[in-house]
Amino acid sequence: MSAPVPAESRLPGRTKIAARAVRRVVSAVTADALEVPAGDVSVDLQDHGGQLSVTAAAPIRIDPLGTAGGSLRSARGGTLVERLGTARDEIGDRVTSITGSHVTRVDLRITGAHLTKKATRRVL
Repeated sequence: MSAPVPAESRLPGRTKIAARAVRRVVSAVTADALEVPAGDVSVDLQDHGGQLSVTAAAPIRIDPLGTAGGSLRSARGGTLVERLGTARDEIGDRVTSITGSHVTRVDLRITGAHLTKKATRRVL
Protein backbone atom coordinates (compact mmCIF):
# COMPACT_ATOMS: atom_id res chain seq x y z
CA MET A 1 0.00 0.00 0.00
CA SER A 2 1.35 3.39 -0.85
CA ALA A 3 -0.09 6.80 -0.30
CA PRO A 4 0.35 9.58 -2.85
CA VAL A 5 2.34 12.39 -1.32
CA PRO A 6 1.77 15.70 -3.10
CA ALA A 7 4.60 17.48 -1.28
CA GLU A 8 6.70 19.80 -3.39
CA SER A 9 10.25 18.58 -3.84
CA ARG A 10 13.11 19.60 -6.08
CA LEU A 11 14.63 16.14 -5.94
CA PRO A 12 13.37 13.33 -8.16
CA GLY A 13 12.05 10.21 -6.51
CA ARG A 14 9.04 8.66 -4.81
CA THR A 15 7.76 8.53 -1.27
CA LYS A 16 5.98 5.40 -0.05
CA ILE A 17 4.21 4.92 3.24
CA ALA A 18 4.23 1.30 4.43
CA ALA A 19 0.88 -0.36 5.12
CA ARG A 20 1.99 -0.95 8.70
CA ALA A 21 2.54 2.79 9.23
CA VAL A 22 -0.88 3.66 7.76
CA ARG A 23 -2.50 1.01 9.98
CA ARG A 24 -0.85 2.56 13.07
CA VAL A 25 -2.07 6.03 12.09
CA VAL A 26 -5.62 4.74 11.55
CA SER A 27 -5.50 2.92 14.87
CA ALA A 28 -4.33 6.02 16.76
CA VAL A 29 -6.88 8.30 15.07
CA THR A 30 -9.69 5.81 15.77
CA ALA A 31 -8.65 5.47 19.41
CA ASP A 32 -8.69 9.25 19.79
CA ALA A 33 -12.11 9.58 18.12
CA LEU A 34 -13.63 6.88 20.36
CA GLU A 35 -11.70 8.02 23.47
CA VAL A 36 -10.12 4.61 24.17
CA PRO A 37 -6.53 3.29 24.31
CA ALA A 38 -4.98 2.59 20.90
CA GLY A 39 -4.19 -0.97 22.00
CA ASP A 40 -7.92 -1.70 22.15
CA VAL A 41 -8.41 -0.85 18.46
CA SER A 42 -8.26 -3.43 15.65
CA VAL A 43 -7.98 -2.10 12.09
CA ASP A 44 -8.39 -3.63 8.64
CA LEU A 45 -7.51 -1.59 5.54
CA GLN A 46 -8.37 -2.12 1.90
CA ASP A 47 -6.46 -0.13 -0.73
CA HIS A 48 -8.16 0.29 -4.09
CA GLY A 49 -5.69 2.26 -6.20
CA GLY A 50 -4.96 4.85 -3.52
CA GLN A 51 -8.54 4.92 -2.25
CA LEU A 52 -8.64 3.61 1.29
CA SER A 53 -11.46 1.69 2.97
CA VAL A 54 -11.19 1.42 6.76
CA THR A 55 -12.82 -1.15 9.03
CA ALA A 56 -12.15 -0.65 12.74
CA ALA A 57 -13.30 -2.61 15.76
CA ALA A 58 -13.01 -1.05 19.22
CA PRO A 59 -14.89 -0.24 22.40
CA ILE A 60 -16.20 3.27 22.95
CA ARG A 61 -15.69 5.34 26.08
CA ILE A 62 -18.69 6.16 28.20
CA ASP A 63 -19.06 7.39 31.75
CA PRO A 64 -20.46 4.75 34.11
CA LEU A 65 -24.18 5.13 34.66
CA GLY A 66 -25.04 6.47 38.08
CA THR A 67 -21.96 8.70 38.28
CA ALA A 68 -21.98 12.46 38.05
CA GLY A 69 -22.45 13.10 34.35
CA GLY A 70 -22.69 9.37 33.70
CA SER A 71 -24.80 8.59 30.67
CA LEU A 72 -24.33 7.33 27.16
CA ARG A 73 -23.32 10.86 26.26
CA SER A 74 -19.70 11.91 26.27
CA ALA A 75 -17.79 15.05 27.04
CA ARG A 76 -17.80 15.41 23.26
CA GLY A 77 -21.60 15.46 23.42
CA GLY A 78 -24.38 13.62 21.69
CA THR A 79 -25.98 10.24 21.88
CA LEU A 80 -24.04 7.08 21.12
CA VAL A 81 -25.28 7.00 17.52
CA GLU A 82 -24.43 10.69 17.01
CA ARG A 83 -20.95 10.17 18.47
CA LEU A 84 -20.29 7.23 16.14
CA GLY A 85 -21.30 9.27 13.09
CA THR A 86 -19.02 12.09 14.21
CA ALA A 87 -16.20 9.59 14.87
CA ARG A 88 -16.52 8.10 11.35
CA ASP A 89 -16.26 11.56 9.79
CA GLU A 90 -13.34 12.52 12.04
CA ILE A 91 -11.45 9.29 11.26
CA GLY A 92 -11.87 9.75 7.51
CA ASP A 93 -10.84 13.41 7.56
CA ARG A 94 -7.84 12.98 9.86
CA VAL A 95 -6.48 9.87 8.13
CA THR A 96 -6.74 11.65 4.78
CA SER A 97 -4.95 14.74 6.07
CA ILE A 98 -2.18 12.75 7.80
CA THR A 99 -1.47 10.06 5.18
CA GLY A 100 -2.56 11.69 1.94
CA SER A 101 -4.66 8.63 1.08
CA HIS A 102 -8.26 9.39 0.16
CA VAL A 103 -10.55 7.57 2.62
CA THR A 104 -13.74 6.54 0.84
CA ARG A 105 -15.36 4.44 3.57
CA VAL A 106 -15.12 4.01 7.36
CA ASP A 107 -16.91 1.09 9.02
CA LEU A 108 -16.94 0.98 12.83
CA ARG A 109 -17.73 -2.12 14.85
CA ILE A 110 -18.18 -1.34 18.53
CA THR A 111 -16.95 -4.25 20.64
CA GLY A 112 -17.87 -2.94 24.08
CA ALA A 113 -17.89 -0.01 26.44
CA HIS A 114 -14.75 1.43 27.98
CA LEU A 115 -16.00 2.79 31.29
CA THR A 116 -13.97 5.59 32.78
CA LYS A 117 -14.59 7.53 35.91
CA LYS A 118 -13.75 11.18 35.76
CA ALA A 119 -11.74 12.45 38.66
CA THR A 120 -14.09 14.18 41.03
CA ARG A 121 -13.17 16.09 44.12
CA ARG A 122 -15.25 16.07 47.21
CA VAL A 123 -15.79 19.44 48.77
CA LEU A 124 -16.01 19.36 52.53
